[in-house]
Amino acid sequence: MSTSRIPVLAPANQLATLGALDLSQTPHGGHFQEALKAHQWTELRPVTLDILQINVGKLCNMACSHCHVDAGPTRTQENMDRETIEACLTALDQTTAHTVDITGGAPELNRHFRYLVTQARYRGKKVIDRCNLTVLLLPGMEDLPQWLAENQVEIICSLPDYQGQTTDRQRGSGTFQKSIAALKRLNAVGYGQGDPQRQLVLVSNPVDDQLARYNPCIEKAWRQELQANYGIQFDRLITLNNMPISRYLMGLHHQGKLQNYMELLVNAFNPETIGGLMCRHTLSVSWDGRLFDCDFNQMLDLAILDGSGIPLHIKNIDLKILERRQIISDRHCFGCTAGAGSSCGGAIAPG
Repeated sequence: MSTSRIPVLAPANQLATLGALDLSQTPHGGHFQEALKAHQWTELRPVTLDILQINVGKLCNMACSHCHVDAGPTRTQENMDRETIEACLTALDQTTAHTVDITGGAPELNRHFRYLVTQARYRGKKVIDRCNLTVLLLPGMEDLPQWLAENQVEIICSLPDYQGQTTDRQRGSGTFQKSIAALKRLNAVGYGQGDPQRQLVLVSNPVDDQLARYNPCIEKAWRQELQANYGIQFDRLITLNNMPISRYLMGLHHQGKLQNYMELLVNAFNPETIGGLMCRHTLSVSWDGRLFDCDFNQMLDLAILDGSGIPLHIKNIDLKILERRQIISDRHCFGCTAGAGSSCGGAIAPG
């Protein structure tokens, strides 16, 4: 689905749209902060920083209907430059982060992607590439699967469903077959075979307005179907809730489903997810170097501010401010705390 079919509101207007919903009949009136307080969490504070998540830009070869980044082929201006990449590496040396999580857009389309990977690996960090799979089939990317394998990069890739029609409905006609072709290339260079240095993780998110579901039986079904029909193997399946922001928010709004979806999220609030929320152990860096509590706050322009109200930047990172900050939250955060929860690593609590 193209971005022209889902006009995305400015971040402030997205927050206003969520805030204007009447959720008075839901627990705590649909106020995330009140839900926290009801479970002895007066506020969200960070713990040890484990992951530096770097969004290297919004350029992508796809424009999926659920994309919270509003990424696409036309987003050529919002891409991280070499100077900001260097600032990220300098900051990485100052933190306790053991993992560099590279995302986009399609992060591989950033001209400095390989440099960032090699520099992070040189520092002994685990590196994750959040891959849409189809990018691996583009001209000039033929060597990328082998290169990623040689650099021991974990690949977390999007595949909404093991059924082609369902995946194509969300990501565009023909996407499923392209994804299968890319997965075969990854399998051919050692991914998905149980090698801890070549991990292949599949990410599934609901195509409809429902919560993500995961249990061992679901993963078993994925393994059986992909192996039997396509000869595909993978290491792990994770499931994510669709976040009520950006294209997904506007899609729900245009279909008249936003109210029901937000009620679903609020009613499914699970206090067992709070301790493991990704915003507590992850720092998110935008393509222009600004700092955020998470990738979702980044897309809503909810930047981490210094004492004078100025957004913190990776070039002048202040670890004391970061350690003492209160994490910014709003109604969209119910997306991460509904059901089994949702984070960049999948479910947070038992479903």
